[in-house]
Amino acid sequence: MRVISRTRLRQFWESSVGKRAENPLRAWFSHVNHHSTNWNNWGDVRKCFNSADKVGDCVVFNIAGNKYRLVTRIRYVTKKVFILKIMTHGQYDENKWPAECGCFSRPL
Repeated sequence: MRVISRTRLRQFWESSVGKRAENPLRAWFSHVNHHSTNWNNWGDVRKCFNSADKVGDCVVFNIAGNKYRLVTRIRYVTKKVFILKIMTHGQYDENKWPAECGCFSRPL
């Protein structure tokens, strides 16, 4: 799979709220972006990350023991994982992110 883009991950871990997320986000990125990771469907994602959740057209990963949430959009045909948003668990619980990320919008 190819993660688009690592820059968003770095920006989060360099922020004041994400300082403790750097190592877990790097580990997630390395695993997902590795040439041997080949997801063809939601079931393949769940085999690798059984705590991931599907929310509309988005996939949400728990990071650092559920301290952070990583919202992505996966395009299985093109083998791309788009980083939409990274947030603390508290920010996630505010539930503003589905609209901000377009999780329930029609896919392009």
